[in-house]
Amino acid sequence: MYLEHFGITEPPFRITPVTEFFFSGANRGEILDALIYSICEIEGIVKVSGEVGSGKTMLCRMLLEKLPGHIETIYLANPSLSREEMLYAIADGLGLSTAGERVGVIMSMIQNKLEEKAREGKRIVVLVDEAHAMPLDTLEELRLLYNLQAGNSKLLQIVLFGQPELNTKLDQPNMRQLKDRIVHHFHMQPLSRNILESYLMFRMRTAGYHGPDIFSPGAVKLIADASNGLMRRVNILADKSLLAAFVEDTYYIKTHHVKAALRDSDIQPARSRAGKGLMAAGAAAAVLLAGLAAWWMMGQKTEAPARGTPPDARPSVGLGADRGQRTENSAAAAIAAQPISTQPDNIPVSSDAITTEQAVTSVATPELSDPILKQDKAATSIAMPPPPAPPASSPVARKTILFEQRLAAGRQLLEQKAAVASIQLYYNEEINPERIEGFLRRADKLGKLHEIYLLPTKFGSKDGIRVLYGAYPSIDAARKATGELPQRYREAFATSIHIF
Repeated sequence: MYLEHFGITEPPFRITPVTEFFFSGANRGEILDALIYSICEIEGIVKVSGEVGSGKTMLCRMLLEKLPGHIETIYLANPSLSREEMLYAIADGLGLSTAGERVGVIMSMIQNKLEEKAREGKRIVVLVDEAHAMPLDTLEELRLLYNLQAGNSKLLQIVLFGQPELNTKLDQPNMRQLKDRIVHHFHMQPLSRNILESYLMFRMRTAGYHGPDIFSPGAVKLIADASNGLMRRVNILADKSLLAAFVEDTYYIKTHHVKAALRDSDIQPARSRAGKGLMAAGAAAAVLLAGLAAWWMMGQKTEAPARGTPPDARPSVGLGADRGQRTENSAAAAIAAQPISTQPDNIPVSSDAITTEQAVTSVATPELSDPILKQDKAATSIAMPPPPAPPASSPVARKTILFEQRLAAGRQLLEQKAAVASIQLYYNEEINPERIEGFLRRADKLGKLHEIYLLPTKFGSKDGIRVLYGAYPSIDAARKATGELPQRYREAFATSIHIF
């Protein structure tokens, strides 16, 4: 209904998973890379948990598309299967004819087929969606299937996608054998308010939108509060907000449009975001695996400057009889009568909640074979000598002197190899020294500047930067120190552990 109005070619906020609309921010891209690496290179069961509507099914669909050719997948969309039905489903996925066969025979047929695939250089992975709804007997049967091996190699990989109830189910005493075989656990945090606008505009532009940002800061805040950062709720509210703006014949989404969407959706704003402050043990593995995956695979804005301004390429086609025929000229005349905001593009951020992509805490339970991972030292930050201040030879350099200092401190930290881990506050897929300088000035006022380190990094083909806090002798020390961060950092950032 509103596609022509906003100059888009398809609905941007449908809740059906469409892989073209996969948002790689909020650590989704890193989790995807880590999953691909785990499936291709590491043995063990992998678990991905997250609240309803956090994007688990979309991630699962992305895996189906992105896994290399030698990985064959069996996707179980309906987990409410008995153990016998699950064996039939896997046999069917392997192309076996099981009509009239007993369960024992089917199990033998599956093993023979998996051994045949292994000889061909193939790996088989079973992706279980909504695994929290799988009966305990069926989960146990999955464990028995995972035990199948040829020589020293496992014949089957398993990835479980489920709601947090899956963790409760696996904590039961009779599930401990399955739980012990889970080598990596990734938790999908809700979207933070700081990157929600980036998500909204990413979906709009993927749908073909070419105009300026259209969601006001108030609208973004209300969507964030009401949705708890869960993608499905965000999509519902954003879709209905676009419809409300269309009915009002405007191109800028304001708070009252979101309130209309809330009334129509029966979604109430929440006081706190789901999962806020989640602090789980083993947060290092997702970041570590993402780094390994990147190596292996290689071998956002503020308030719109012109409220009511239409997209760059506004269609001249009419919108239908119910809204009357309207030409491009008449639309332009209506827009010209609206007040134009003089708000500049580059608005300084007023708090530590910088409008950049934050790292989402990724929970993991790796097998601790590395002695470094077994260290249990006090959470004491390693004292690093302050780097010399660079010469301020230009106005730009003078504006970013703290940025240069902490960048040098990050390089020095890597060169000295005195630390094992740090706390990642957030990362950004582009380097904006002046914006980070504002954050560093606030850190200086807090007396925490000496704890901040900047590390340039690559996000695919993009040059980005990680903003880290503290340097610690062990992962356990960094994890403990996370709970001792300044309160405003704990509230503003979804932290993770960064391993050097």
